[in-house]
Amino acid sequence: MNYLGLNKDETQNVSKELNTLLSCYHVYYQTLRKFHWHVEGHNFFDMHELFEEMYNDAKIKIDEIAERILTLRFRPIGDMSAYLENSKVQEAKTGLSDEEMIEKILSDHAQIIECMRRTLQVADKANDEGTIDLIGGYLADLEKRSWMLDAWRSKKFATELA
Repeated sequence: MNYLGLNKDETQNVSKELNTLLSCYHVYYQTLRKFHWHVEGHNFFDMHELFEEMYNDAKIKIDEIAERILTLRFRPIGDMSAYLENSKVQEAKTGLSDEEMIEKILSDHAQIIECMRRTLQVADKANDEGTIDLIGGYLADLEKRSWMLDAWRSKKFATELA
């Protein structure tokens, strides 16, 4: 039954892109958890709280992306090995400073934003407005968060140079 009125071949392509995005979000989520546990120094309290806020947001998005894949009548990836294999985001190293953590997060954001834009292009071709609406909102949120992190990084580095 095609209760969405979408072309199955085209929604299969959307599902593939959503699974890549889902994989990226899982690796990103684990990075945020790791940073939440490992952050140290003068920025500890602010960054510890920030990372928790960010991983809670990622957790919600992970569930919504998986449920969108199910809505399209495909299966979301569910194995950690498959997430690592399909993700454009790489695992974070241990022992990073708070500045390096922000750099890693911004790098992850760039990869996730690229995946989102690719997903939007494929969803547009499939006339999949539901996916476009879901991912479009995520894209705007992540772009804003990236701007804020970049502003923190820029101010901090500018202060250190003065």
